[in-house]
Parts: sequence; structure tokens; C-alpha cells
Amino acid sequence: MYQPLADLLRPTTLDEVYGQEHILGEGAILRRLIDSGKIPNMVFYGPSGTGKTTVANIIAQQTNRTLYKLNATTASTADIKEIVAQLDTFLAPNGVLLYLDEIQSFNKKQQQSLLEHIENGKITLIASTTENPYFYVFNAILSRSTVFEFKQISAEAALKAVHRAVSYMEGRTALKAEAEDGALEYIAMACGGDLRKAMNAVEVLFSAGQPKNGVLPLTLEDAKAVTQKSALRADRDGDSHYDLLSALQKSIRGSDPDAACHYLARLLEAGQMPSACRRLMVIAAEDVGLAYPQIIPIVNACVDMALKLGMPEARIPLGDAAVLMATSPKSNSGHIALDTALADVRKGKTGSFPRHLQNVHADSYTMEREQGYLYPHDYPNHWVQQQYLPDELVGTRYYEYADNKMEQAAKQYWQRVKGEE
Repeated sequence: MYQPLADLLRPTTLDEVYGQEHILGEGAILRRLIDSGKIPNMVFYGPSGTGKTTVANIIAQQTNRTLYKLNATTASTADIKEIVAQLDTFLAPNGVLLYLDEIQSFNKKQQQSLLEHIENGKITLIASTTENPYFYVFNAILSRSTVFEFKQISAEAALKAVHRAVSYMEGRTALKAEAEDGALEYIAMACGGDLRKAMNAVEVLFSAGQPKNGVLPLTLEDAKAVTQKSALRADRDGDSHYDLLSALQKSIRGSDPDAACHYLARLLEAGQMPSACRRLMVIAAEDVGLAYPQIIPIVNACVDMALKLGMPEARIPLGDAAVLMATSPKSNSGHIALDTALADVRKGKTGSFPRHLQNVHADSYTMEREQGYLYPHDYPNHWVQQQYLPDELVGTRYYEYADNKMEQAAKQYWQRVKGEE
């Protein structure tokens, strides 16, 4: 029966697990827990292909616990009941270790069905998820578990796994592999931190290769063909998608045009142009804002053009928008002012309208006095001193001029007009 290379080369010891030294290296907390044999309920969180299932297998081997595996995308409450029925029998004399993959696919009731048994220790739960467990895992499960984050495998760590896979395939096929410069490095980089994808790529190269005299060439061109788009992690509803949007905004906010282009490219290559467009418009108002107010219609025009053009031409105006914002002066003073005002309103700090700001419908013959509104355009510089905030908020300051050329020029202008210099 066919067995994938990734499964054949699955590590059997912790020392063989690549790229998770922060939790599995000598002296690291998860390593010490496993070595002690006292395994608590755990949630493994991280991208696919980073070793979560492998570590669960190793834990089962080292603790001599009966291991059951369920995938929450296909399992049901009945599957859990079947496992529970075997507790305290000769099939599971020491309790069971339940590895529940993709736990976020279980609803609240299904997750709750585990509580009694993980509390009394008859089931030790190791749940894994590619989504943030604090959003997707029931709180009662989280409170009884320790969360360990598995990091995306670095290209350097992935390259070690790729070399190991090549060596194994050489022995398996009795062929000598000759890799073109950069071919194996490309696989390690393009797998996007997913070792399963890297293993699959090596296996495909050997299966589709054309050996000559016992030598199998591994070309860079073939490496690119078998890894196309494999590095993309941009599931529209998943954490990685929002991580990309966050990284794009923070890169532009941090005035790094290179990083901005990188994350925008990843979004576009993953087919997420609408999300990228929306986020670019948010950035224009939130992060550049009043330091360069013209940026808002400019970015809006770039987005409008991109939506009309479609890919691949849409990348041109979107790239212009991203680089222009990354290299523009920054100010968040406008939205900070409004957020502060919103906070006051939500606390009930409002008050009555000053009489002279009320709509003219209030100026009827039954009113005891006239409105008293001073029309600024009738005065020099189109300004006249009068109260605008409610009495209860007089003196409150929401907006502070930011330290950029545009807002400082406005500040100086109004200081001169209002005689505040």
C-alpha cells in the first residue's frame, strides 16, 4: 500500500522534530513535560505541517498510553462516546490519550462532551488547531489545558528536512540525485514552513524525474513547478488572512515600502484583492490621514482603478498606493480625536445643545429670545469667538495637532487668527 514520504519520514523522537526548539529544545517547557511522563491536557496551535501530530505520536509512545486520533471535521459525539466506553477496560487500562485534530470544527456541545473525562484524567486531551484557540476553542476546555504554539518552520530548518528526504529517496530508488544549485533551497523556502509540502515536493521530483545512468537530475525549474503557490497562507476566513492584512497595515504605518509591497503581493497572489483594497483605504484615513489629506482621494482612485482593471493589471495602481502611503508623513490625530469623543458619548457625557447651535426651526414666535448665532463668514478670516460644545463639556480637548508639516501649518494659521500666538 502506498505510504506518502511525509509519513514514512515522520520523526519518532523529539530530537528529529525540526523548527520547534522554543518548546522542544533541551530545557524547553514542553520537552520537560514529555520527559517527565506527566502529560497535561494540551492545545497545540500553529500552521499545518509544523509537527503537531508528530509530537502527539511521540508523547503516546513515550508514555505508553493508548492513542486515539479523531479529526473534528469528520468526527462526531458518537466517536467520543465510543472512546469513553473503552475507559477502564483492558483496551485502555491507563486511560487514553486523545489527539483531536482541528478542534475548532467541533461545536460547543461537542467540546463540552469531553469535559468530564479530561477533568478526572481518564482522557488526556491533545487538541490541535490552525486557528487562534482563544477565539475558537471553548473556554472550559482552554481553562483545563495548556496552550503551546508551534511556529512556522524556517527555511533553514526546512532545508535540513529536504536533504533528509532526498537521502531517503536515493536509498529507496537506488538513484544518485544531482541537485541544481538553488533547487533544494527553493523547495525549502517555497514550502512556506509546511514540511509536509516539502516532503511531497521531493517525492514528486523523484517520481517524475528522468534518470540517466543511475543519476537523477533535480532542476530548479522542476522545483518551481512542484511548489507553485505552496507558500501562500491566506485562507479568507482564517488567522493567516487577517495576519497578512495586519502586517500590510503595520508595514505602511511603519513607513517600510519594501515590507508593504511584500505583504500586498502575498494578498494579491492569494486572490485576496478585495480585502487588500479595503485595507488600503482604511490605512489612508487611519495612518496617513491629516498629515497628507490628499492621500484619501488618491488611494480611493487607485482602488477604483484596480477594481475596474482586475488582475494582473490591478497590481499597478495598488502598488502605487501602498508605496505612496508607506513613504508619506503619518498622522492618526483625526481618528484619535473622534475615538476620544466617542468614548465620552458612550459614557453619557453629552449635554444640551447651545441655544445658538440649534436648527432654525427652534426660532419661532413662541421663543422668548432669538437664537443669537454668530455667522462666521460675516467676520474677518471667517471666524468669530463663540461656544460650540455643550456647557457640560466646555474646555474639553479631543483633537491635538500632530507633529507634521500639514497640521502644524494649520495650527499656526489658527493661532494667528484666534490671537493665541
